[in-house]
Amino acid sequence: MTDAIYPQVRIVPERLLNPETTERLLNLIAAVAGVRRILLNGPRLPATVPYGPAHGTENPHTLRRTIRVCGEDVDLQVHVGYVLLELENRDVIPGIKAACDEVITEFSYSIKEGRFMKTEATLADFAKYGPDADKSVIGMADPRSRQGPVIIQGTK
Repeated sequence: MTDAIYPQVRIVPERLLNPETTERLLNLIAAVAGVRRILLNGPRLPATVPYGPAHGTENPHTLRRTIRVCGEDVDLQVHVGYVLLELENRDVIPGIKAACDEVITEFSYSIKEGRFMKTEATLADFAKYGPDADKSVIGMADPRSRQGPVIIQGTK
């Protein structure tokens, strides 16, 4: 179980973010000391067509790209709609806001505080990772994905 004492924020842009914007935003956020976890949410961009007559064929989507965050390549599997962050403390929020102000300039966004990530292991976490799951991935399991979450080491 992760500790529920860590504050969480959700960055909600007015529009979906393109891969270039997402890459710039994630690099700036990861550079802020005190960010524990980052979770991207949005509509999925499957590599293959999931259903219909073209089921199983390649899905050449222009927004499904590999971005570079903190020197590591990350396959972007969603069209980013909002970004969830778990922070060490509330003092990190002004740094997050500064990063968003620098990147998100064409439209508005909001930063909301609350509980957005699971703090205890769910059934999906148990089924995917087992009883001795790494505490840093609790609440981040996608039951439909065959891959685990991407772990990127930012500044601590």
